[in-house]
Amino acid sequence: MSGHSKWATTKHKKAILDSRRAKSFAKLIKTIEVAARGGGADLQGNPALELAVSKAKKTSVPADNIDRAIKRGAGLLGDAVDYQTIMYEGYGPQGTAILIECLTDNKNRAASEVRLAVSRNGGNMGDPGSVAYMFTRKGVVSLPKNGLSEDDVLMAVLEAGAEEVKDQGENFEIISDPQDLPAIRTALNDAGIEYESDEAAFVPSMQVELDVENARKFMKLYDALEDLDDVQNIYSSADMSAEVLAALDED
Repeated sequence: MSGHSKWATTKHKKAILDSRRAKSFAKLIKTIEVAARGGGADLQGNPALELAVSKAKKTSVPADNIDRAIKRGAGLLGDAVDYQTIMYEGYGPQGTAILIECLTDNKNRAASEVRLAVSRNGGNMGDPGSVAYMFTRKGVVSLPKNGLSEDDVLMAVLEAGAEEVKDQGENFEIISDPQDLPAIRTALNDAGIEYESDEAAFVPSMQVELDVENARKFMKLYDALEDLDDVQNIYSSADMSAEVLAALDED
C-alpha cells in the first residue's frame, strides 16, 4: 500500500478499517516469516525482522500471530515455506510508473496473475529496469499532524538520520535511509510523537499528478493488484490532488 503521496495515506487508513484487514494481516505475517528465515528469530540481531514486527504491531496484528510467524519463519515449528521476492515493472494511466513487489512460493503463478491484472485494467508491463531507475529505496515514516509543525517533527528526528519531512496534507512523512528507521522510531517515541506506519519503501524521484479520469483508472488497476495474494507492495509515481481525491470519494 505504498505510493507515498496523499492518496497513499488515504488508502492506508481505509485498508486498516475495511474488508481487506485479513488480507493485510496475511501479507504482514508473510513478511515476518521471510525476515525470520533470512536472519533468525532474534529481533535485536535482525533489523529486517524488527522492522516487519514493528509494522505488524502498528497494524494491530495479534501478538500470538506475530510470535508464531517468527518461529515458523526461523524453522522452529518445522519446515518453513520458501518464498521468493520478485519485482515487476509497468506503466499505469497517464504514464505513471509502477513497481510491483511480490513475495511468492510460485513464481509462475505470480507472474501470470500480475500480468493479467495489469493488462485487464489499462496498464502495460515493462521490461526489467524500465521504471526501477525512477525509484530509490528509502525509510518512510508516516504520522498525523496533531497540531505539530514541520519544524517540530524535523527537530525531533534530524539527529536520528532523517533526510527530510514532507507535508502530505493530513500527515507528515519522514524520509530517511532504511537503516535509520529504528533510530527515527526511537526519537519519535522519546519526543512523545505518535506515528502511524514505518517501512522501507521505494520512493519515486518524481510524481505524476493525475486528473480525475486517470485517477479512477489508476485506482482500478491498483485495487486489482492489491487483491492478489502474492503482491506485497505497490509503489508508484502517481499522485492525486485533494480535489481529485474528493471526486473519487464521491464515486
